[in-house]
Amino acid sequence: MPLNFRSLDLNLLRVFDEVMSERSLTRAAHKLNITQPAVSNAMRRLREVLGDELLVRQGQGVEPTPRAQVLWPVVREAMQQLEGVLAPDDFNPATADTTFVIAMADATAATLIPPLYPILEKEAPGISVRLLPLTTRDPRPLLDDGQADMAVGYFPAVLADLTARAQAGALVAFDSRRLYEGEYLCVMRKGHPLEHVPLTLDNYCAERHMLVSFSGRSFGFIDEALASLGRSRDVVLTVNQFFTAARVVINSDLLTILPRHFVPVTGMQEQLVLRELPFDVTPVHVDALWRRRGPHPQAYDWLLRTLTRAAEITFADGTAQVALPG
Repeated sequence: MPLNFRSLDLNLLRVFDEVMSERSLTRAAHKLNITQPAVSNAMRRLREVLGDELLVRQGQGVEPTPRAQVLWPVVREAMQQLEGVLAPDDFNPATADTTFVIAMADATAATLIPPLYPILEKEAPGISVRLLPLTTRDPRPLLDDGQADMAVGYFPAVLADLTARAQAGALVAFDSRRLYEGEYLCVMRKGHPLEHVPLTLDNYCAERHMLVSFSGRSFGFIDEALASLGRSRDVVLTVNQFFTAARVVINSDLLTILPRHFVPVTGMQEQLVLRELPFDVTPVHVDALWRRRGPHPQAYDWLLRTLTRAAEITFADGTAQVALPG
């Protein structure tokens, strides 16, 4: 029997969109502020109308059928267009009382928050920012669970995955924007035995090293770069903060890796020696990542522009390259 669109309850599509986004009836119910039985009932009614199961259970969540995968992008686009028409046309930071929860590592927070606060104080006195520690290179679960509105950091694997999904035609639930980029350097204390000799691959690998790892793993991207050359280093200490690493370095003969732009922020620059690495590594890319279905897109746009302004203030000395909003 052909579908009579006029008889279709459009609320069912709203529930479908949220369930597809969350891949969970429970989380969708929470986001929609209704009960899980109400979500189940809505999906049952939509299945009856469309003549397709739409979702199949898998583990603790649900997975879409091929019909649902074809339908969702169309429904999502229609919902977003409708939200755009019905939502307020602008966001006024001077009168807003929004709270943004942002996940950042200590180095990123030390870089962006000091110049950010005066901007908030002057231009957006009702807006609050709450920081969460970033302890992972994949913050998507934090954003999915609503623990944070945005994450700011170095997420190369996540961005590569999102790009691959988009190129494959899959619907991508996250947006990103580059804030700034710089380079990693080898850092040692002043007076270190290697201070006045060339830093070669051999003497770099012969030293004892400290690794900054959010997860606590003792193998990072530097070790991956060395492994590609058939080399390795002796990591004898792993810490989870860049500030801690800088403090340890000035009181030991350990080598560590820090972003060039972070060193002045530590307040320990006069006690540290910066050396170019004797092998190639990927530059530091600091990106903002957030779910596309945020509570107020104009508010997120304003936050991104303001974070970029804070980066411009910090990097006026040219220690990093700020990525201007496109």
